[in-house]
Amino acid sequence: AKLHKMAAAGAEGAGEEEKRLPEGDPESGGDSDDEDDSDSSGDGEDEEKENEAEIQRLEEQLSINAFDYNCHLDLIKLLRQEGELVKLRRARQKMSELFPLTEEIWLDWLKDEIKMASEISEREKVYELFERAVKDYICPEIWLEYAQYSIGGIGQEGGIEKVRSIFERALTAVGLHVTKGTALWEAYREFENAILETAQPAPGSIPSPEQQQVLCSQLEKIHTLFRRQLGIPLLDMEASYAEYEEWSEEPIPETTIKNYKKALQQLEKCKPYEEALLGAETPKLAEYQAYIDFEMKAGDPARIQLIYERALAENCLVPDLWARYNQYLDRQLKVKELVLSAHDRAVRNCPWTVGLWIRYLLAMERHRVEHSIISEMFEKALNAGFIQATDYVEIWQAYLDYLRRRVDFTQDSSKELEELRSAFARAVEYLKQEVEERFSESGDPSCTIMQNWARVEARLCNNMQKARELWDNIMTKGNAKYANMWLEYYNLERAHGDTQHCRKALHRAVQCTSDYPEHVCEVLLTLERIEGTLEDWDAAVQKTENRLARVNEQRAKAAEKEAALAKQEEERAEQRKQARAEKKASKKAKKTRIGDKRRADEDDEGEWGQEEELPSKRHRGEGDGVLPEEDMEVETGLFGRSEKPDGPAIPKEKASTSRKDIPKVLHDSSKDKVTVFVSNLSYTMAEPEAKLRELFGSCGEVVEIRAVFNNKGTFRGYCYVQFKEEEAARQALALDRTAVEGRPMFVSPCVDKNKNPDFKVFRYSTTLEKHKLFISGLPFSCTKEELEEVCKAHGNVKDIRLVTNRAGKPKGLAYVEYENEAQASQAVLKMDGLTVKDHVIKVMISNPPLRKLPERPESGWTSLPLVPRQSYGARGKGRTQLSMIPRALQRQSNPVAKAENGMVQNSPAASSDPPAEPKKMSNADFAKMLLKK
Repeated sequence: AKLHKMAAAGAEGAGEEEKRLPEGDPESGGDSDDEDDSDSSGDGEDEEKENEAEIQRLEEQLSINAFDYNCHLDLIKLLRQEGELVKLRRARQKMSELFPLTEEIWLDWLKDEIKMASEISEREKVYELFERAVKDYICPEIWLEYAQYSIGGIGQEGGIEKVRSIFERALTAVGLHVTKGTALWEAYREFENAILETAQPAPGSIPSPEQQQVLCSQLEKIHTLFRRQLGIPLLDMEASYAEYEEWSEEPIPETTIKNYKKALQQLEKCKPYEEALLGAETPKLAEYQAYIDFEMKAGDPARIQLIYERALAENCLVPDLWARYNQYLDRQLKVKELVLSAHDRAVRNCPWTVGLWIRYLLAMERHRVEHSIISEMFEKALNAGFIQATDYVEIWQAYLDYLRRRVDFTQDSSKELEELRSAFARAVEYLKQEVEERFSESGDPSCTIMQNWARVEARLCNNMQKARELWDNIMTKGNAKYANMWLEYYNLERAHGDTQHCRKALHRAVQCTSDYPEHVCEVLLTLERIEGTLEDWDAAVQKTENRLARVNEQRAKAAEKEAALAKQEEERAEQRKQARAEKKASKKAKKTRIGDKRRADEDDEGEWGQEEELPSKRHRGEGDGVLPEEDMEVETGLFGRSEKPDGPAIPKEKASTSRKDIPKVLHDSSKDKVTVFVSNLSYTMAEPEAKLRELFGSCGEVVEIRAVFNNKGTFRGYCYVQFKEEEAARQALALDRTAVEGRPMFVSPCVDKNKNPDFKVFRYSTTLEKHKLFISGLPFSCTKEELEEVCKAHGNVKDIRLVTNRAGKPKGLAYVEYENEAQASQAVLKMDGLTVKDHVIKVMISNPPLRKLPERPESGWTSLPLVPRQSYGARGKGRTQLSMIPRALQRQSNPVAKAENGMVQNSPAASSDPPAEPKKMSNADFAKMLLKK
C-alpha cells in the first residue's frame, strides 16, 4: 500500500542517511589505494589538528562570553564538519537555551537527529526537538518537515491520528501563508489520499457496510481539505481548483465556488504586497509594515498574526516590531499561550531592550502566572545586559509596581508587604552598587524609587516616620539644593503628616535651596499666612528676608566676579592684540630694510610690485614642509644666503608666473545652482583643470572649471566646477571626500555664506543616532574592509566612514551605520573592548558632543581695514582679506585714488586742477617713506 511505502521510505531514508552522517568515521570508508591514503594522510592529520585547536579556542571563548552568537555558529559548523555528534548536540543545546534559532539552524539540527534516530525512544526525542523548533519562529519548512517525519510513525498505536494532529496544527500556524501555504495543503491531501487507497477493497470484491462507511468518511475528509484550501487566498489557486475538478466525481458545490472566487479577489489585493516583498532587499521593514497595515484594516486576527510572524522571522532583532506585535496580542487576541510565547521570544531575541521585559512582566501578571515564575523572569531581566543605567531603574520600578499590587494594605502586616519593602531596599542597594559601578552613575539621580517607597509608606502603610527617614536619605544625596525636591516632600507632609513637620521642612528648604529660593520662601509665607501664629509669621518673614538678602548679595558678588573676569580677559586680549601688532610691524620693518639692502645692489628702475614680488605666505600643507624650488630661490636670495645664479631661475620664474597673465573671472552667483565648490586639493596638483574635468565628467557636462591661484601662480587647493545642468551638480556632491592624490577632496554646494550664514557644509549628523556606532582606538593601519569584516558579524552594515584629517591620514576613529538600532545595540555589547591589531577599541552609540563656537579673536588683524580685492565667490576667499598697503598710508584722511600698480597716492581735495599722473616710486623710495612715517 502507498501509505506503508511512505512510512517505510521515511524509515529507510533515515537509516541510509545515518550511514552518511559521520563524515570522519574511519569505519565508513570504502576501498582505496594505499598510495592515495599515504599521500593524503599527512594533510588530513594537519587539518584535523587545526580543527581541534580551533574547537578548543571557540569553547574557551564561549566560556568567557556565552552570548557570542557568531562564536556559537562557528563552533557548531566545525563540530558538524568533524562529525563530533555528542559535542555537536551539546553546542546546539547551549545555543538554543540562549537564543531562538533560525530556520536554517533548526533544519540542520533536525536532519542530523533524524538520520540517527532508529529506535522508538529516539524518535520521541526528535518529536520533542520539532516541538521546540516550531515555537521559535513560524516556519512553513519546519512544519512540513515535522509532518512528513511523523508519517514514518503511523505504524505505531495512534500514529495516523498523530499525523493528522500535526498537519492540523501546521495549517493553523502557516496554512494562510500566501506563498508557502500551498505545499502544506498538498502534503496533507496526499497523506489522506494514501489512507484512502489503503481503505479500498480488493479488486473484484464487494465492500462491506463498514468498509463502505470508512470509504465515504475518507472521501469526505479529502473533499473537506479541498474546500478549506480553496477558500484561502494562496498562490496557484487555479491549479488547486482544476485538480479538485478532476478528482471529484461530483460537481463542485456553489458554496465552494463562491468562496473560491472571493479568495481569488482577496489574492489580487495581496499580490502587490507579496510582489513588493519579493523584490525588496533585506530587511524589508517598510514593505512588511505596509502589508501589516493592509491586514489590520481587513481585521482578520489569524492573517494579522501570520504577517507579523513572517516579518519577525526576517527581522527578529528589531525591538519596535516585537513591541507592536505584542501590543496587538495583548489588546486583541488575549490568548494566554500565544501572548506569553510571543513575549518570551521577544526578550530572547532583543534582551537589551528594557521595554520588552517590562511588557513581558505585565503580560505575565495579566494572565495570572505564578509569582515564582514572574520573579524568576525579573532576575533574568537584571542579567540581560542593558545599555543604559536608566534601563535598570525602569525594570526595577516595573517589578516594584507588580509587588505593590500583590499587597493587601488593609492588613497591618503580611508576607507580601515585607517582600515589597525588602525589594525596595534591594533596588536602592542594586542601583548604588551594581549599576553605579558599571555606568559610573546610578541612573536615578532624583531617587524616584526612594520617593515611591516613601509614598507607599506614607499613604498606604500610614508610616510617616519611615517616609521621613527615606526623604532625609534622599536629601543627603545632593538633592537638598533643588526647590522641587523640597516641595515634593512638603506636599507629602501636607497630605499625610502634620503642620509642625511641614513648617520644619520649609524652613530647611529656605536655608538649603539654591536654584529657586524665592519659590520656597513664597510657599513658607503662604503656610504661615493660613495656619501660623503671629510669632510664626514674624519668624518666617525674618528668615525669608535674610535668606533672600544673602542670595542677592551672593548673586551680586558673582556678577562682579564675572565682570572682573570678563574685564581681565578683555585686557589680556588687548595685550595680545597689541603684541601681535608690534610683532607684525617689526617684521615688516625688518623685511623692508633687507629689501633695501638687496635693491642697493641692483638697478633701481623697476616698479614695486611689477619687477619682482615679495614671497607670499606659504600655504599650510604645501609640499609637507619643503618649499618649491622657485620659492626657495627667492627666500635664500632675500636673506642673503647662497643666492642662485639668475640664469637657471629665469625659466622657472616665467613658468611660475605664467598664470598671472590669465585674466581673473568674477564668480557669477546666479550660477550657484549649477556650480559646486571643490576644496582640500593638493597645492602641488599639476593641471588641476584637466584632472578635475576628467573626474567630474561622469556627473554630467562640465561647462567650466575655475581653479584659484595666488599672485605667484601657485594653485591654492580649491576651485569652482560649473555644470550645464543642475542635476549634474547634485550628482557631483556624491564625490565628496573622494581621494585625489592622497587627500580627501571636499565637494560642497556653492553657497554665499554672507547671504546664508546658517548654511552648513558638514553633511553628517551631529545628534544622537541610535543605529550608528562611534569607534575609537583603531590602529591607523586598519582599512575599511577590515573593519567591515569585524562589524558585519553583528548585523547588516550599511556604511562605514573612517575619520581622516584634511591630508587624508587616519585618526583612529570610525562611524559604522547599521540597518537598525537593535543591531547597533547588539554590536556595542559584543565589540566594546575588542582587540583589533593589538589595539583595544571603544565602541558606543554615536552621539557627538555639541560643538562650541570659537570666539572671534580680537587682534591687530581684525582691526585692520579691508579693501576690495578680486572676488571668487563665497567660498573662494583667501586665508585673509588684508590689504597689503601700509597703515601709514591708509590713515590719511584725504580722498584717495588708486593707481594702476595698486599703490595709493594723495589727491588734494582743494585743488581744482585735473589730477596729475601719480609719480611712480621704486621699492627703495617706498621703504624710505615707510620708515620715515
